[in-house]
Amino acid sequence: MALNQKMYYTYIIKSQSNGKYYVGYTSCLTQRVSVHNSGKNVSTRFGAPWNLVYSEKFEDKKSAWLREHQIKSYKGGEALKS
Repeated sequence: MALNQKMYYTYIIKSQSNGKYYVGYTSCLTQRVSVHNSGKNVSTRFGAPWNLVYSEKFEDKKSAWLREHQIKSYKGGEALKS
């Protein structure tokens, strides 16, 4: 891995207000969770506050995206929600 290579993350956040989960991917995990908590994301606007419950690191965007879709293909993402 190169020193300045951008890393990507697949993540799961859980709503403190309604108990729902959201799965996504990003290149800046802390900033992305902040966006979810700010109400600026349409999909998560009504679930704030959100807590990060799981993340995986990847060296490329495609791998993170594929992992996100793999998790979403599980029935409700149950495999990683416990």
